[in-house]
Amino acid sequence: MSTVGEPLELRPDEVHVWIVEPERIHEQKLLDAYWALLDSGEREKKQRFRFERHQKQYLVSHALVRVTLSRYAPVAPTAWSFSTNAYGRPEIRGEWGARLRFNLSHTDGMALVAVGLDAELGADVEDSQRPGDTVEIADSFFAASEVAALRALPVAEQRSRFFEYWTLKESYIKARGAGLSLPLDQFAFHLARGQEPRISFDARMADTPETWRFMQWCPSERHHAAVALRSARANPFRVRWQFTVPLASDAPPRFEAA
Repeated sequence: MSTVGEPLELRPDEVHVWIVEPERIHEQKLLDAYWALLDSGEREKKQRFRFERHQKQYLVSHALVRVTLSRYAPVAPTAWSFSTNAYGRPEIRGEWGARLRFNLSHTDGMALVAVGLDAELGADVEDSQRPGDTVEIADSFFAASEVAALRALPVAEQRSRFFEYWTLKESYIKARGAGLSLPLDQFAFHLARGQEPRISFDARMADTPETWRFMQWCPSERHHAAVALRSARANPFRVRWQFTVPLASDAPPRFEAA
């Protein structure tokens, strides 16, 4: 179980996304190794979760962050240190924090961490089979153009489209580092088959659509995922993703394209 090897190359115009399915990891040796990677604050937070499955999701996803970051820098997984901004977004402390960016997301059945260079980055994954309202949430919180586009679809397609919008919106607000302090109805996504998602802003948002790039895909039949990247570069960016089990293999990555 090697933890630090030759750093992987990460181009400025690409984002790497590493995906794990915590519920599929049962080997106690691995789970113990993940626990050993966490710092005292992370261990305390893990223990606060009431249900065992949520404790496991936290454990595996935060081990994933540490192991993944060590793929790109000569830093041991236990040596990473993090701080949070005013809205709770984790950021790397120290010399690598100014260059290496990451964003973690997890839901039932899946966790992912996106890694990029020198750019604001956000990622989200959602379980489309989760119980609860979907379109009704859009009616209350989404931009009017998104609600109209959603309601114009056949009923059978509305739930999937809701999660497309939701993951994109989450990826954007996470990249901004401001969470739900940003009103969800003051920016809108425009989706067209075969094209990258586009974003537009209410004047109150004071943001520039041309600086943002988005990618979305379905890493499983039940999961929707999206990545947001703010970059001054006008050329396309690539999202490459791979399933992994942290610490279980030293095999070179074989990324899929989103």
